[in-house]
Amino acid sequence: MVSTERLVIKPLNLSQLKKYTLANGSLEEELNINYITRAVSPGLKAALEYTIIPNMADMNHDYLFYTLWAIISKDTNHLIGDLCFIGEPNEEGAIEIGYGIYEMFRNKGYMREAISGMICWAGKQEKVKSIIAHTMKSNHESYALLIKNNFRKIDEMEFLYKWQVNLSSPP
Repeated sequence: MVSTERLVIKPLNLSQLKKYTLANGSLEEELNINYITRAVSPGLKAALEYTIIPNMADMNHDYLFYTLWAIISKDTNHLIGDLCFIGEPNEEGAIEIGYGIYEMFRNKGYMREAISGMICWAGKQEKVKSIIAHTMKSNHESYALLIKNNFRKIDEMEFLYKWQVNLSSPP
């Protein structure tokens, strides 16, 4: 679990991931948080079904690098978004992050704070040296929050920018 000034960020276990996909309040009930209507996007649903859940079930993987991390507001006790790493560190020590925040909680600095908290967490993981993120070129809000978290643009593709933040080793 990661705690920031306004957020609690919890990694979901396999059973909780399955409840997350139902979006029926069962996850919120288990986590003892307030339920608000939410939908799981088709892209996230496919990632959960075909990548995240199968990797979570593989006992050879460190689940913290495959699961969704639920972002919970301390003030309202609501699930307000989620993020995930897309696998364990590669041979260079890089991990990739993906993230999303529910529309009603956007533009309040929550995702910037969540990413900052996860950068701190990742910096304490022995094999992690950097975090990578990809954004659509048209998604100005997404890459603005990466810039606020000290990510630097390292590559440009037809529709995407690739970003990276290097982590310093903990003392």
